[in-house]
Amino acid sequence: MTGKRVVVGIDGRPDCENAIRWGAIEAAARGADLQLVHAFVWAEFRVPVGPSDLAPGLRAQADQIIADAVELARTFEPAVPVTGKRVDGFPSAVLLAESADAELVVIGSRVTGRLLGLIVSSAGIELSANARCPVVVVRPTDDSLAGNEVVIGYDGSRAAGAAVEFGLDHARRHQLAARIVAVLDEDEDDDHNLLAGLRPYAGDADIVEVTGHPSELLLEWAADAQLLVVGSRGRGGFAGLLLGSVSQTMLHQAPCPVAVIPPAAIERPA
Repeated sequence: MTGKRVVVGIDGRPDCENAIRWGAIEAAARGADLQLVHAFVWAEFRVPVGPSDLAPGLRAQADQIIADAVELARTFEPAVPVTGKRVDGFPSAVLLAESADAELVVIGSRVTGRLLGLIVSSAGIELSANARCPVVVVRPTDDSLAGNEVVIGYDGSRAAGAAVEFGLDHARRHQLAARIVAVLDEDEDDDHNLLAGLRPYAGDADIVEVTGHPSELLLEWAADAQLLVVGSRGRGGFAGLLLGSVSQTMLHQAPCPVAVIPPAAIERPA
């Protein structure tokens, strides 16, 4: 065991497979352990969870989900230490607790149909806003893992600065090109200050200056990305929102995995 953990939330659905694969690959790249965590929600309700004459019991079913996921993870990265565990509680609370000492938390998303696109659960939204480490939301389709660069959204906010650091580190670790998309505001005069914050990264990434709607622009640039990285809320966010509108749109509509850097992850000591 390495002492470092990449945590993947699992629930037994088929769309978890790509999240497990992504987590296993990332754990290998980081020299970290992989831990698969199943939130056992039935403990929160007054229902029988043990074995009966008719069924093996909900806890036994949960344990089988974990065993199957561990076996699958080992097929992706045999050299990575893999463990699985069942934790009583709702997914958001369980994974928020796990984020306190994890390198990052990985979860899946679901396809709901061509018109509606992708669904990120309410637990995923809360996790992306409040986790104490970066959160990666992985798409359920294999083609979402086929990009060739890391795209990072930047608007000059502190969260965006943390996104740049995370994205460049990921690009170096996986030997990918990095592109920082700096979204300029036509109505502001301090864009030169925004761009000045990117000068230290000029040798590490292709920096693109664009003007327009941030969500639309980032979705365009993410078309060929292996990972899109954003802060949880930009400089124009409203204090009452869990996530900014841009990060929410990316979670639901981006064609590739999305990494969100929550405020608590920025504050956590290294």
